[in-house]
Amino acid sequence: MKNLHFKDFFWTSDLTSTAGYDAIIQYLNEGKRTCKEVEEFMKARATVEEKYAKDLLSLSKKVCGHNEMNTLKRSLDVLKLQTEQVSLTHLQLAHSMREEAKKLEDFREKQKEARKKIEQQMDVVHKQKSSHFKRTMDSKKTYEQKCRDKEEADQNMNQNTNTSNTKLVEKLQSKAQQAKQSAEEADRLYQQNVTSLTKIRDDWLKDHISTCENFERQSVERINFLRNTIWTHLNQLSQQCVTTDELYEEVRKSLEQCDIQEDIEHFVNLRRTGDKPPAQVLYENFYSGQKSPTGAPPSRPLPPPAVRRGPLPDPAQNSRENATYAVAQDPGYSIIRF
Repeated sequence: MKNLHFKDFFWTSDLTSTAGYDAIIQYLNEGKRTCKEVEEFMKARATVEEKYAKDLLSLSKKVCGHNEMNTLKRSLDVLKLQTEQVSLTHLQLAHSMREEAKKLEDFREKQKEARKKIEQQMDVVHKQKSSHFKRTMDSKKTYEQKCRDKEEADQNMNQNTNTSNTKLVEKLQSKAQQAKQSAEEADRLYQQNVTSLTKIRDDWLKDHISTCENFERQSVERINFLRNTIWTHLNQLSQQCVTTDELYEEVRKSLEQCDIQEDIEHFVNLRRTGDKPPAQVLYENFYSGQKSPTGAPPSRPLPPPAVRRGPLPDPAQNSRENATYAVAQDPGYSIIRF
């Protein structure tokens, strides 16, 4: 398929029209606006990366596992260190993005200056073409009017050829002669303007073709530059992901060296307070001074509370000989009520 080019498809039948040229200029202006938008996008992304880097750096300085010990503490220290390194890589990424945005800005300004010179030249050519076309059309109208005046004068003279009024004939002949001279002068001026306009048109055709080629070349360069710039931008982001993963891999390696049992034993060896539990607390009877190995008074029938005396005798056996009493020498004797 044949490639399409600006120089082949931006013409109009009207010599004074600039519709084709204006369409190309609008396209270039839109391309310039795209460059500006991409440039601002990259600058904004750099600002995001810069803020993220500063936040990460601040985060890496915060206390994290200060009281932890041994292998887990080393892993937490590596985490903070690598977080700091990640923040620095994001800061470098922001710097690289700003450099790419500056290159795009320089490219845009360079194309702007090159376009400005061409547009100024074409403005002069368009004004010259329009003014000469108007002059030619005006001279054509004058020429046509002079030709009509000549025909009218010739017709008047022919109608009065056989008249006996000599003065009238001479007057008509003089008027016809003047009309003829005016028509010839108008014809000469009209042909001269047409010739001049033809030359101006030929020069404009060459300038228009050259301008179309220059503007098409600029468009190709702009599209190619933008494509490469965005490609580089994405490569930077991808490389940042790779670098970040490599840094975090160091944290994972450190975590692989984290030994749970070793950390437990380290804590035991460092903070141990003894390997013998406290002795059993024994019950000591206030009156007998004896210690119960169980550490508590012997059990007694419940629910009746403990009293100085023993349980009441069975009424059926109301005999003083069979009565029993609790005395201080009894092992279970106590005045404490439970």
